[in-house]
Parts: sequence; structure tokens; C-alpha cells
Amino acid sequence: MKSNPRGDKPDAGTTLSEEAAWTRVLAHRRKDSPATVNAVIERFRAAGVTPLEVESHLEDAGDRLYQAAASGEEAWAVAFGGERAVALLAAEVSALMSHLVARAASVRSVCVDALLDEFSAVTVAGALGVARQKVYELARPNIDPEYLTTTPWRSR
Repeated sequence: MKSNPRGDKPDAGTTLSEEAAWTRVLAHRRKDSPATVNAVIERFRAAGVTPLEVESHLEDAGDRLYQAAASGEEAWAVAFGGERAVALLAAEVSALMSHLVARAASVRSVCVDALLDEFSAVTVAGALGVARQKVYELARPNIDPEYLTTTPWRSR
């Protein structure tokens, strides 16, 4: 066997850059298992959807998909790669939004916990418009370092 330092790594060709693109675009899936993420990528590939197309729809939070679907025009999905591609893109927008909802809830929990240091649960509940019992449920601070640090629609 010949020694070839770093020679056994794949070329910086399309496969590696495509993998890096998928990793970046699907950053909101960090907590998912690698098998799950790979299955998502394979479904996109099978439908002919590229990482750039996914990124484009995540950046506009699915607005173009929604506008096209709401238009009532026949065959509206063709412009986006067909119904299969649109279903996958819409599911990915939903996955990102779920991630962002969890991120926002974690920020709220930190604040509710801090408010309880100064105010009663009744006061906090009234100020936030939630039931007193809910305040204790909300006050479980947990900012997970795995949350996205920025949204896809902000410049990187």
C-alpha cells in the first residue's frame, strides 16, 4: 500500500460540494438522525430537487408555493417540479418552521423564568396572557446550542 496523505479523500467535485450544500440547507435538521437526513436528501434527489431549490423555498418561507397553490391555476405545481417536489418542499418549510417555533419557545421560557424571579406567577400570567399554571410549565429555561443561530432568509 502506498502512502498518499489526504489522497484518499474525495475530490472537491460535485459530490462533496453537493453534500456540503445539503448540510447547510438542512441545518434545521441537526437533531434528526443521520439516517433521517439522508432519507430526506434521497427523496429530494429522487424528485429532482436541488439544495438551491430547497434553500430558495426556505428563504421565502414557502410564499411562492402558497401563492401558486392558491392561484387555482391548473398544473401550477409543474413550475416547481410537480406535485411530488412541491409536497417535499412544503414539508421542509414545515420542518424549518417547527424548528423555529421550538427555538422561540426556548427564548420565551428563559424570559418567563427570569420574570418569576421578580414577580408572582399570577402577575406574570396576567402580563403574558396565559394561565397561572401555564407559567410554571413555560418557565423551563433551555436554550439548546443546536438551534439555528440565524434564519435562512438572513444573509450568511
